[in-house]
Amino acid sequence: MSNRTQREPLKPVARLPEKNYFPSSCCFAMTYTVNAVPVDHLASISSENKQHDEDRLDDSSSNLKNMPMLTPEQEKKLWRKVDLRLMPILGLMFLLASLDRGNIGNAKLEGLVTQLDLTGNRFNIALTMYFIPYCLCECPANLVLKLFRPSRRVFSIWLPGISVSLEVVWTLMSLVKTYPQLVGVRVCLGIAEAGLFPGVVYYLTLWYPRHMLQYRIGLFFGGAAIAGAFSGLLAFAIGHMSGIAGLEGWSWLFLLEGLATIVVAIIALFVMVDFPDTAKFLTPEERAFVIWKKKYDNSSVGEEEEFAARHVWAAFGDWQVWLHILVYISIAGPLSGISLFLPFGYSTPITQLLTIPPYVAAAIALFVFAHYSDKMQMRSPFILAGLVLCLIGFSINISTAPDGVKYFGIFFIVMGSYAAIPAVVSWLGNNLSGQYKRGVGMALHIGIGNFSVAISSVVYRSQDSPRFILGHAVELMFVGIGFIAVPIVVFLYKRINAQRDTAERLEMERGEKVQYSDGELRELGDRAPDFRYTL
Repeated sequence: MSNRTQREPLKPVARLPEKNYFPSSCCFAMTYTVNAVPVDHLASISSENKQHDEDRLDDSSSNLKNMPMLTPEQEKKLWRKVDLRLMPILGLMFLLASLDRGNIGNAKLEGLVTQLDLTGNRFNIALTMYFIPYCLCECPANLVLKLFRPSRRVFSIWLPGISVSLEVVWTLMSLVKTYPQLVGVRVCLGIAEAGLFPGVVYYLTLWYPRHMLQYRIGLFFGGAAIAGAFSGLLAFAIGHMSGIAGLEGWSWLFLLEGLATIVVAIIALFVMVDFPDTAKFLTPEERAFVIWKKKYDNSSVGEEEEFAARHVWAAFGDWQVWLHILVYISIAGPLSGISLFLPFGYSTPITQLLTIPPYVAAAIALFVFAHYSDKMQMRSPFILAGLVLCLIGFSINISTAPDGVKYFGIFFIVMGSYAAIPAVVSWLGNNLSGQYKRGVGMALHIGIGNFSVAISSVVYRSQDSPRFILGHAVELMFVGIGFIAVPIVVFLYKRINAQRDTAERLEMERGEKVQYSDGELRELGDRAPDFRYTL
């Protein structure tokens, strides 16, 4: 189904009867109405938005609906200019955060387990104590952004501030001497890093139209794949510093990479920009075009930009969010699980070096998936492709195949999980309308979905080495959840899009009209009759 991103002002449409798409017993059951909205609710929306309708466009974005279009070449040049300003610093920040986060596995190889006496399940518990606060704090972290939203420097302070806090925590990590200290620092790390990933994704949705989003998330998330490729190489080199200044190799690993993070954070304070309307690196005409392109990306009247508590509750009550959490779980679990057993059966130097090729392949697959997903304006086929790759990889690794064959299977897992995760994140972002509803919904999506990461951190037990039957079986369960959830989401989106197309056709055939004000349509957001879900 094509998405109409640049259209004439909305034509009135006919009502369709209510459809209940979920059983009443379902925990997220709700009645979905294609076009019909209670009259009293519309009246309240109308009164709240009347003044906003009259004054919705300020001086910087006046007459945006009549904005002259750029030629394809001019538009391509503009987005390349935006990419060059936003993506390098965001990608570098996330690369270093991923590098720091993933170093716990490299530190294990460099003697962390022996020196801190991480016997039994202590190492797994230390891993889990990072993910629990990380998951719990992601949604509040995005909500904090709304408190600072009137500030013109909210993102350019908030995101670098997270990087600074990460550096402090990683410095403490290099100094731990006991197991309780390790657990305490891991908890602090989870709290400090919780706002980075959902914050950056939300930030990108404020700049890019929805069918340009996955490639940009891919550019930013590619830092994680590159970090996976080079963390082993850096760990191999830094490991030779063991004994210098009385610090072990794993301590130097945390300390040096943490210091690099704070350097990038300081640079980000001066390089990052917040919103298109305050972007001084763009000309006034370019700023107006970016605002117009994003504002009318998925609606004929623009999306809701004012904060209200109802937007938070709308995100909590939207069936999309809860189904997409299952989709996220199916990819996030395998993505994190691979780092806990990759690779195996070799000496520490060889093991560090063997981690590089799978992640290089993953980075390539990630960019290929992202490019064609945006080009086709579809997400679900690429998520399913990633799930198929994960299924093949885990099936090989749970078998009795030789180590060389299992290493080949790891390529499938790393490529499938890393290439699919930008599609998973951008899919929900594409289909939630309203800036604050989208911000809260995506934070819930990532935060709750990351509990699968916490589960993955405890199912790969040392006593199960080298086959890790329990761990691989749990990951295959996550993949199976994805094969169920993705088709359900696609079916529902297609059904709702078809209902709305029918409503528009009835309007044209019968001349039936249902009038909505601009404020009412903005309030309806992704439930508005002119909104079409991305598949």
